[in-house]
Amino acid sequence: MKRCVGSILLFVLAAAAAAFAGDQETLQQLISRANSAAPAQQPDLFLEVADRQVKAAADSYSANKPEDGRAALNQTVDYADKAHALVLKSGKKLPHTEIKIRRMAARLRDLKQNVDADEQAVVQGAVDKLEAFRTDLLKGMFGAKKPESN
Repeated sequence: MKRCVGSILLFVLAAAAAAFAGDQETLQQLISRANSAAPAQQPDLFLEVADRQVKAAADSYSANKPEDGRAALNQTVDYADKAHALVLKSGKKLPHTEIKIRRMAARLRDLKQNVDADEQAVVQGAVDKLEAFRTDLLKGMFGAKKPESN
């Protein structure tokens, strides 16, 4: 009986370790997976990359590495744009994508308050682009519908 319980416990611990290791996917692995994923999965993966880049930008600015912060902000905008374009094209996951981009923009607005005055314009530029993507998504959800032709 003890051997059975020990085996089960060992299996559970191994499964938990494997799951934890899967969560620790590097950014480059995630980018590679996003680029090679099926089109239906790409928007979520691109949003995950953008979200990680927001965190990387905040970490870079906290570590007084503004060059890395600017690069991470550019990557955030690029991957959010890819997600927004794919979602607009497919017409699916519009609300989900809008919410994710809104949260990223809010985090960047918070970041803007904590960076040097010289960097605030760069962060605001990224926020403005994310807000433009949100506006496009909202228009896609609630904008005027095309008249149906008979």
